[in-house]
Amino acid sequence: MKIDIILAGVGGQGILSIASIIGYAAVKKGLYMKQAEVHGMSQRGGDVQSHFRLADYEISSDLIPLGKADLIISVEPMEALRYLPWLSADGWLITNNQPFVNIPNYPDEELIKKEIDNLPHSLMINADQIAKDLGSERSANMVILGAASPYLQMDFEALENAVSEVFAKKGDDVVALNLACLNAGRTYAMEQIR
Repeated sequence: MKIDIILAGVGGQGILSIASIIGYAAVKKGLYMKQAEVHGMSQRGGDVQSHFRLADYEISSDLIPLGKADLIISVEPMEALRYLPWLSADGWLITNNQPFVNIPNYPDEELIKKEIDNLPHSLMINADQIAKDLGSERSANMVILGAASPYLQMDFEALENAVSEVFAKKGDDVVALNLACLNAGRTYAMEQIR
């Protein structure tokens, strides 16, 4: 088993929480992992990305070579496109379809969506609205993680357990909300796969 993942978004969208949950689930499963992240601009709404590598054998490098990522998980559609050079020919891009407009010359949203739609393997989801409908727009990252879960090569229950553990200190209500968002994203993805 080996999977190379690029996590992408804007500071404050919860990219590092996604990484923590996948990492926690991987460690519990006995997998090896390497991670490299850039989040220096996160407090100013800047680009946040992480290379995340999982395998059932030791991994040498934490950086994913160009064209070798199996999956891009993004909470922001323009940021998803930024990392397309890393995506393999048969890799999947899973992204929120709602932009975080943080620059004055943000590209036309329809052009971004069209470019993503033209990819051979992509899934766009309105994670913001789903999370808002469930009680917290801040949990859109969990909707995205749920939508990406069918492509992670890991039991969904392991992700659910990781969400419960990672958010446990924030209380039962926060855990329940994040689990609901995770499950809603998974449900959406499974409906699209069918």
